[in-house]
Amino acid sequence: MRNFPFGLITLVVISILIYFGIAHRALDRLRLSDRGALAVIAAIIVGSFFDLPVSSRVTINLGGVVAVGLAVYVWLAAGTAFEKIRSAIAAVITGLSLFLAGRYLGAEPERIFIDPIYIYPLVAGIVGYLAGRSRRGAFFAAVMGVFALDLGQLYYLLSTGNRGIVHVGGAGAFDSLILAGILAVLLAELIGETRERMQGGPQTEGRPEELVENLREPEPARKPVDREGDSGERGGNDE
Repeated sequence: MRNFPFGLITLVVISILIYFGIAHRALDRLRLSDRGALAVIAAIIVGSFFDLPVSSRVTINLGGVVAVGLAVYVWLAAGTAFEKIRSAIAAVITGLSLFLAGRYLGAEPERIFIDPIYIYPLVAGIVGYLAGRSRRGAFFAAVMGVFALDLGQLYYLLSTGNRGIVHVGGAGAFDSLILAGILAVLLAELIGETRERMQGGPQTEGRPEELVENLREPEPARKPVDREGDSGERGGNDE
């Protein structure tokens, strides 16, 4: 995968949205605070400029490592064991889908109507959402699916003895990691929000109480009433 800056540009745009509080709902579902998300994004952006050589065949991009670490954190924060298992299976499905897409694109890339570099995050984001369903599951599946593709490439080179260097989490793979995760969350947010509105609100029956509490909208803040002050004013008026 060749390098292109869309991942960094997207992260900057997401940071602006977070700063103005637009992405608060999605971050809440991912168990992230605004400050925490901005700190992680800053670490990903800074880390993306550093490649750590592991061997003559492997380099690891620090920004990609942070993104994968975020996916693991989101997976560990999943509400139930069932969601964790489903997310792990979704990641495997996403990785297999990317492998098949890579086989097809590698055969005749010139016949594709779109640049093949865009296919990987699109496939990972869409398949990650369809298999993971929840915001956390979709994000984990998309990011880990792209990460697994890098690991698969490394295994292929080592097992066959072919020449080449694998940039784990770096080069174009970094952009695919970022774009795939963001696309998966956007699909989960947009489609999930639409379904909730059509159903009259999120479904709570049969769900854990902790999850139900997170799904409920916070009650609007009300101005406190000074009872003693009101009593004094009323007393003065009565006199």
